[in-house]
Amino acid sequence: MKFDASHLVGLVGAILRAGGSTAAEADLVANHLVVANLFGHDSHGVGMVPTYVTDLHGGALRPGTAVKLDKEDGSILVFDGARGYGRVVAGEMMAQLIERCRGSGLVLASLRNAHHLGRIGAFGEMAAEAGLISLHFVNVHGHHALVAPFGGRDARFSTDPICIAVPRQGERAPVVLDMATSRVAFGKVRVAHNAGRRLAPGLVLDKAGEPSEDPAVMFGDPRGALLPFGEHKGFGLAVMCELLAGALSGGGTMQPETPRDVGVLNNMLTLVVEPGRLIDLDWFHREMEAFLAHAKASPPRDPAHPVLVPGESERLFRETRARDGIEVDDMTWGEMLAAAESVGLTRSDLEAHK
Repeated sequence: MKFDASHLVGLVGAILRAGGSTAAEADLVANHLVVANLFGHDSHGVGMVPTYVTDLHGGALRPGTAVKLDKEDGSILVFDGARGYGRVVAGEMMAQLIERCRGSGLVLASLRNAHHLGRIGAFGEMAAEAGLISLHFVNVHGHHALVAPFGGRDARFSTDPICIAVPRQGERAPVVLDMATSRVAFGKVRVAHNAGRRLAPGLVLDKAGEPSEDPAVMFGDPRGALLPFGEHKGFGLAVMCELLAGALSGGGTMQPETPRDVGVLNNMLTLVVEPGRLIDLDWFHREMEAFLAHAKASPPRDPAHPVLVPGESERLFRETRARDGIEVDDMTWGEMLAAAESVGLTRSDLEAHK
């Protein structure tokens, strides 16, 4: 079935309000999830609602929680999310970093113990809208491992994303690189599993460590494993996410002594830079636009798919889905209905938003 984005925001917001959030918090988180769907990142969209509700019931997600500044040392800040909604606590952190960066030109911050941050590009876009460059390294723990190291047969860490966002002048959208260090996000495997689709080759291993195209291998016991992108290169970046986001924040890495089965927890290391402190901004933007145009002018191997710079494919998805609606498969819809019922809503409450 397909939903208009605004209707889907209302539906998810109703579930989150029933789960204990204020209207403002519920709308903020719901919009964050739906925008991920609009951008083509269904793995980080409304399909996460059942996980959120499970963590609400288990105490791993704490609505109404604000970010806490634990330590400040000049331009270096340490924050604790205290298991609050990732969009809320990371957004509050980003607001502080943007304000401080205007004064110092450079800030470095760690955030530990945040619930699921969702689409990391959203936080890069916040900085870019303020004319700032940002880099984000994220790790994931609190649940079972998902990704095998290069050359390994079983999962040892999670999808550990990286985001880099660079602003552009005028009305141009920023350049935003937002990617998991696995070949595919786990949520995309979940989407394929729910929709009954096979995976492309080279994305997952089965429980024996052999290649598979069946998304069900990630939902069995024992589970299979996702593979890192770029073989040893993606694995190397994932290691750095664990060390920079997990160890340096104090939030923990995906090592055996870190507690499992305590919900989805994210840690993030963020660097925000004011580019005008380094270079004349007019020259910088002229050079950037010249390079982007040069890269995009490469003749496409497939005329139907011209060269796109980071962030463009998401914007194209948004145009299409804003016009045509967001598709939710039957299994995901059923899981969302069950989650809603578990927080006291009836199916008719949700059907009203369809």
